[in-house]
Amino acid sequence: MRLTHTSLVLIAAGGSAVLLLGAFGFQHLGGLAPCKLCLWQRWPHAVAVVIGVLALMLPGRVLPLAGALVALCSGALGLYHMGVEQGWWLGPATCSSAQPGNLSADALFEQIMAAPVVRCDEIPWQMLGLSMAGWNMVLSVALAAVWVMAARKAG
Repeated sequence: MRLTHTSLVLIAAGGSAVLLLGAFGFQHLGGLAPCKLCLWQRWPHAVAVVIGVLALMLPGRVLPLAGALVALCSGALGLYHMGVEQGWWLGPATCSSAQPGNLSADALFEQIMAAPVVRCDEIPWQMLGLSMAGWNMVLSVALAAVWVMAARKAG
């Protein structure tokens, strides 16, 4: 069975929609509150869904290539988040356990009190050795490949 441009766009945009629904499911049904990096990874998927709707209405390669780009952005954010979780590099100071530096006791207390409850450097769930950020990375790269196939079919 040969996949058409339309079916590839539906698979790619639908894949992003499914990943978003899964993230919301983990959050609202599973009780796993997202950290800042988790939220950042959702935005490209939302954009990919909008691009998918537009790509179904407007011919050409530009929109599928844009879909591939935003899927890769979410994948890159997933890789970054996975690295923070694994301790390969530091994450944003607002959601990781970074060294306090040269802060006064009052400034450190204010930073602690203003910090969100959910930390980016902890893994609340994993499957087959990959956290949700890792799975987002893998699946986002796969969706980017589907977007590229859709762009090739558009020509």
